Amino acid sequence: MNKLAGLILKGLVAVLPLALTLYFLYWLVSSLELLLEPVIPPQFYMPGLGLLTALLLLILVGLVVNFYGIRWLISIGNTLLTKIPLIKSLYGAIQDILTVFNLSRENKMQSVVSVDMGNDIALIGFITGELTGQKLYPGEERVGVYIPLSYQIGGYTIYVHRDKLTPLNISVEEAMRLTLTGGVQAAKPKA
Repeated sequence: MNKLAGLILKGLVAVLPLALTLYFLYWLVSSLELLLEPVIPPQFYMPGLGLLTALLLLILVGLVVNFYGIRWLISIGNTLLTKIPLIKSLYGAIQDILTVFNLSRENKMQSVVSVDMGNDIALIGFITGELTGQKLYPGEERVGVYIPLSYQIGGYTIYVHRDKLTPLNISVEEAMRLTLTGGVQAAKPKA
């Protein structure tokens, strides 16, 4: 009986990540189709057109937000949303998540480092504030390092002396995956 349970568990571990990923993609595409289907006249509608329309709308919005007047309106909207008690927490969390991924894409997170916390403890972090560290702590050679928390989106920005940092030879994406999953990583398929 234990052997059967072990085989079922192994099968579940093998199938579940792929199944959940495919289901999420299916849900996303289906939701976009249902959302945009009423906008597209029936004689022009075909499967996938809702997704294509959503992508084109996102490109258009991306172009429009570059205009000064639109940026001004967005900043007013941001200010209003950050003043509403419950909404500001949700809105701020979503903004923080997007900022973290945008920072890694723009390479403002210059490197992945190990931060020596003393007592033989090391944390994975991302250098984010070389200039901010110099500005806040002049003459102390402190560097801003973002330390993400496991199993949630959040973390701390700490300012540590440069000699407490050791560069790690891994990508930002791999380091973020390591920290967000608490160090549990799926085995890579062999090529």
